[in-house]
Amino acid sequence: MMLINSKLPTVGTTIFSVMSKLAQEHNAINLSQGFPDYPADPKLIKLVADAMKNGHNQYAPMPGLMSLRELIAEKTANFYQANYDPDTEITITAGGTQAIFTALAAVINPGDEVIIFEPAYDCYSPTVKLFGGLVKPFELHAPDYKIDWEMVKKLFTANTKMIILNSPQNPTGSILSKADIEALIKLTKNTDVMILSDEVYEHLVFDGEQHQSVALYPELRERSFVVASFGKLLHTTGWKLGYCLAPAKLMNEFRKVHQFNVFSVNTPMQVAIGNYLKSENVYTELPQFFQQKRDFFRKLLNETRFKLLPCKGAYFQCVSFAEISEEKDTDMAIRLIKDFGVASVPVSAFYTKGTDNKVLRFCFAKEQDTLEKAVERLIKI
Repeated sequence: MMLINSKLPTVGTTIFSVMSKLAQEHNAINLSQGFPDYPADPKLIKLVADAMKNGHNQYAPMPGLMSLRELIAEKTANFYQANYDPDTEITITAGGTQAIFTALAAVINPGDEVIIFEPAYDCYSPTVKLFGGLVKPFELHAPDYKIDWEMVKKLFTANTKMIILNSPQNPTGSILSKADIEALIKLTKNTDVMILSDEVYEHLVFDGEQHQSVALYPELRERSFVVASFGKLLHTTGWKLGYCLAPAKLMNEFRKVHQFNVFSVNTPMQVAIGNYLKSENVYTELPQFFQQKRDFFRKLLNETRFKLLPCKGAYFQCVSFAEISEEKDTDMAIRLIKDFGVASVPVSAFYTKGTDNKVLRFCFAKEQDTLEKAVERLIKI
């Protein structure tokens, strides 16, 4: 029998796939995986079709279409007063996760230590380990998931190579404040520590708050990979298109890996997105669009026994069931599917140690009717 020495012996199927599969098997309403159940703008679909009909069906340049990179550079300058060279500092990727994977592959060597904040999107830790890095998790806890930067400082060693940020954060919906950024600047000053900033939900920030992109701050920008997603922006998660921003020195290393990882990404969709995003309304209307969904969903959930946790960004609402049941969050999530027909994600899945705070995550990027039907079932608990 062939023996395989697994590089990720403790890693199984992602929690998103597990819960979505269970939801399908039990005909449950799927509020687990983060994808919309409503269509993308027909104008965007037509632009893709037009791009295909007009012959844009062969390889794009390895870093992406220059026209799209120039548009991203203009958008980044307008939103964050940050100047990125579209030729050397912007790369179009096959989604945000590929950008994260490629950035880590480019700079993490065996023995390098990477600080992540948990609960964390589940690709960070396995990817660090895949390249021989050591994960230094810093646990955050409900209800606010605030970062104690003085405690983070104690994780620093001579081998600290990178800090991974995610704001707005998946799964908690928390966001970094200006005070957080100032603490991070102080912490990394006079070090060689790099930052990987996962900002795929950058335009989903609510209640008038400003997204604190690391691109806003020159002290952080010079040491950072910034990852963004067209899937989250355009309600097209299945297209798997995103991009990475980084200073030329870092982007040069990023592209060395990118060219052998995917080389280039979907050409007609790049053409279509480049044409579609010429309207700034796409960016400016998104916060209100999702805040209305958040507020609607929270109002419905107030009729249930769940305790609502703060949601300042992204399209996830976390709830505590500590006053309902003492069972593990994984068991509670499975019971919701089997007994009540609603799929969620147990937040313990986002912790290295499986820390269970009795919290579940629901995705509210859904039609109003979908959310209403889900809560009608949750009220029965």
